[in-house]
Amino acid sequence: MSSRTFRITVRGSFDGLTADQRAELLAAAPEHDMLRAAFTSEGHLTYDIAARPFFTFRFLDGGEEEEDILEATARAELAAESWLTERGYGFKGLKSQAQDLSLAPLAKRQRQAAARGGA
Repeated sequence: MSSRTFRITVRGSFDGLTADQRAELLAAAPEHDMLRAAFTSEGHLTYDIAARPFFTFRFLDGGEEEEDILEATARAELAAESWLTERGYGFKGLKSQAQDLSLAPLAKRQRQAAARGGA
């Protein structure tokens, strides 16, 4: 069996933030900027609270079977909910999307390398 890598995106919106919570998020905004977005095992949060109330968590997980993506997605949703709840941030509308990278089409350079026999 081969190891599979999953990219999971959990999206939602902040809800009912107090003025202090909003100020806290604004102060931390540079470290959560879209330009720094990355898929990580612990999850990476991005938002632009000054423009809109939406946020995105990006998680990197793995498994052995194609079906493991369901458990990985559930773990990602729970991690996002926990992060928000621990900080007292209200949220709504959580939606998840997951991609099994072993099933993703190869980019042009990857196809060329595979044709040459490289990795």
